[in-house]
Amino acid sequence: MPPSIRLFPVLPFLLLLLLTISPTISASENLFKVDGKVLELDESNFDAAISSFDYIFVDFYAPWCGHCKRLAPELDKAAPVLAGLKKPIIVAKVNADKYKRLASKHEIDGYPTLKIFVHGVSTEYYGPRPADSLVRFLTKYVAPDVAILNSDSAISEFVEAAGSHFPIFIGFGLNESMISNLAVKYKKKAWFSVAKDFSDNIMTSYDFDKVPALIATHPAHNEQSIFYGPFEDKFLEDYIKQSLLPLVLPINEDSLRSLKDDKRKIVLTIMEDETDEKSNNLIKVLKSAASANRDLIFGYVGVKQFEDFAESFEVYKKTQLPKMIVWDGNEEYYTVIGSESIEESDPGTQISKFLEGYREGSVIQKRIRGPTLMGFINSQLGGKYFFISILVLLVIIMMILTMGREEPLTVGTHDQIDHSRNAPSQSEAREPRRAAAKEDKED
Repeated sequence: MPPSIRLFPVLPFLLLLLLTISPTISASENLFKVDGKVLELDESNFDAAISSFDYIFVDFYAPWCGHCKRLAPELDKAAPVLAGLKKPIIVAKVNADKYKRLASKHEIDGYPTLKIFVHGVSTEYYGPRPADSLVRFLTKYVAPDVAILNSDSAISEFVEAAGSHFPIFIGFGLNESMISNLAVKYKKKAWFSVAKDFSDNIMTSYDFDKVPALIATHPAHNEQSIFYGPFEDKFLEDYIKQSLLPLVLPINEDSLRSLKDDKRKIVLTIMEDETDEKSNNLIKVLKSAASANRDLIFGYVGVKQFEDFAESFEVYKKTQLPKMIVWDGNEEYYTVIGSESIEESDPGTQISKFLEGYREGSVIQKRIRGPTLMGFINSQLGGKYFFISILVLLVIIMMILTMGREEPLTVGTHDQIDHSRNAPSQSEAREPRRAAAKEDKED
């Protein structure tokens, strides 16, 4: 029984009445001041916070981390908006550099590391960090698994609120039970809805002519596809999985994260500059090839935009671009014999020849130079992490050599020096590498 009731035994009825008419008074509000500000957590109250709130977004930061400093004001702006949701999401932060035991428990090996705890279960956050995008991204965690839309205006409002970061699935003439299980499974990757009532104008707008139909749209890429069935679990899930990505994915630090759970091989086209007119024309051809080969992921990357990544596939200054390879998403990739590059004339035929050669096994297997997919996800520095490691190693070697050249101390003439105070600890010597090896990367 709470202490207040023990201290005032004459008022049990009034206290019970107060609790009854004030359901918003909770244990979490007694323990933590929920005022829309970012909560400061440490080893003494972290577990209590996680158990007190259904949804809590935690920033594990280090005070010296530049990206952490830039993220802090974005979290300050997002916190009151998220706390004001019908199902509030509390924003909190932990000085993981100070509370190392807590950081170790939650496998924090770089800064900032962001995690969303849903009913005590954590998921690492790889989404956008500007406040407005972060709010829109996190809102998915508290949104219904399947939104029910009962009018044309409800459809428009749902699509507008969903934004452009995730694909949007809208079922027309479908019962929500047909997609509810898959909506739960892929909730973190897409928006799901079912339109119960809609006009012919909606059918014209979304370009479908019969029901049931499941529409998948990628607002950011101006793409849409239609699935007319069969609506059996296997076929439906295959369609949803294939539609989570656009037809041709631009490869960058953010989009690489979307590949880590997809087991399909990646047909990667490496070009000089992905923004020039020649590249844009090639991307249109790649989209046609991708729509006919949905068992593969198609992606492209510009050397100018992501040089470290491109160089992992033996792209040098004299390499003829565009170059096509098939990457397994890990350490291996394949070149197709006789289709090492794409000429500007008739690229469609050359891409078809490349795919035909790959499927026939006319390939040379190679290993990438540099990090794997997860290596690139975990470090914006990409291949440059190696040089940072070498620099740290050289500094340590110089320190050892310098210490080795010191004259021996003579008893009675010099004070004893405690070198352990000056030498970095094992964890401190590792810190620069850890900071560069994970999420300290958003620019």
